[in-house]
Amino acid sequence: MQVSRILPDLQCSVLCEDVRQEITGNFIALGIIGAIRVPKVPIVAGKLCVFTRWVAGVGEFHENIQLIGSDQETVIRKCETKFALRDPSHCATNVAVFAGTKFETSGTYTIEVVVDDVMKLRYPIPVVVVEPQQKASSQGVSPEEDPEAPKENI
Repeated sequence: MQVSRILPDLQCSVLCEDVRQEITGNFIALGIIGAIRVPKVPIVAGKLCVFTRWVAGVGEFHENIQLIGSDQETVIRKCETKFALRDPSHCATNVAVFAGTKFETSGTYTIEVVVDDVMKLRYPIPVVVVEPQQKASSQGVSPEEDPEAPKENI
């Protein structure tokens, strides 16, 4: 009996700043993101990538990656990709690129990974406003303890 279609498994999904491919065909995920720390909102992220790897399937498939807003309803960005797996031992790697994504508010955003209308993974991405760090000397640290303070020649 010849199997004509097996829904693939999602081996991984990673939100990162960029994805590169070596001459060997191997991928490099740069700047893996667990949270997005920003000085203020609203803010625009220049480039976000979602790296996905699909395995153990047979057939043609439709991947849908969505970035859901902090209200957990609004679709901020989405990327749809078609891919095929001819044999269960093969894999398919996709990279969804979201350029110029605007984050209006802080809060927990969500990445959803769907294949053929089946949710495979949903994970949170917190957007956190962080105050810029002040120089050590302005925080009451003595010049001896401040690594950026001028040193006397001995």
